[in-house]
Amino acid sequence: MKRLTIKDIAKEFNVSISTVSKALNDSYEISVSTKEKIQKFAKENNYKPNFNALSLKNRQTKTIGIIIPNMLNYFFAQVFNGIEKVANEKGYKIISCISNESHTKEVETMEMLSNGSIDGFILSMAEETVLKNNFKHFDEILQNGTPIVMFDRVAESINCDKVITDDFKGASKTVKYLAKSGSKNIAFISTISNLKVGKKRHQGYLKGLEKAGLPINNNLIINILEEDYKKYESILTPIFNDNEIDAVITTDESSAIAAMKVAQKKGHKVPENFAVVSFSNGILARHSSPKLTTVSQHGEQMGETAAELLINRLEDKSEEEPEHKTIIIKTDLVERNSTKKS
Repeated sequence: MKRLTIKDIAKEFNVSISTVSKALNDSYEISVSTKEKIQKFAKENNYKPNFNALSLKNRQTKTIGIIIPNMLNYFFAQVFNGIEKVANEKGYKIISCISNESHTKEVETMEMLSNGSIDGFILSMAEETVLKNNFKHFDEILQNGTPIVMFDRVAESINCDKVITDDFKGASKTVKYLAKSGSKNIAFISTISNLKVGKKRHQGYLKGLEKAGLPINNNLIINILEEDYKKYESILTPIFNDNEIDAVITTDESSAIAAMKVAQKKGHKVPENFAVVSFSNGILARHSSPKLTTVSQHGEQMGETAAELLINRLEDKSEEEPEHKTIIIKTDLVERNSTKKS
């Protein structure tokens, strides 16, 4: 039989985890009737305290654990900046770790930090975790009373706060924008086709084509692996040689720049007869030649929102645990020189 946790007791009485913790510790802050009810239930159901979880609730470290999937992606650096800004303002320190897209590393990192080093987690899931569909470690951490806020890559089945981008709409609006300026053969290049965010962008691209009355050409849907970034140009060259392409939408900046180089080598002029738009509004976009038009996911805003959600939950003193929220950040098109001015 599954061991009864503080979270189970909190659910039973519809109160917060910290209320249960205080009641079990006979704290004067909790009303006598609530205390008695909780203590009686715990005794009857053979509750054994998890001292790790209790000490976590009673001893705030004012430290947040951040886990990002990889360092290559500038978007994650932007999110990190946003988290750090809010954490600093509110007097929290941060410990940051990189899962390197590994499920095992993610699990180990969370186990290591949840031994009392941190008060809560902000994380984006490793690709391997998504593919394995194995979220047990998140459930265990939450049951022990450590809150989690997920951003960008989130597990829908896990009951925690989340911050996501409207990826579907972002891609769909980008197709509309390109079609309006005359592009007819728009390719979609994805380095994250395994991930939900990648799938949402792909679906948005297809919807955009449908709305613009453009046919779907499967040869123009190109999935490449992120770790093959050194080979992007050699992978894309034969595809560009065999197909008529006059615009590309990419899920990241590196593949956008590779596509732009391949197009330029073929004699295309950007943006006169070839357009490029990339998701993630990062450093590369501003320094490419010409500068890249991007779909900004507002990474910094996403980080700030995630940090605020977590800190509000950590500092919430009410007896009832607040409802979990999913906040959707809208994307914006940042027009630069890789597309014609609309």
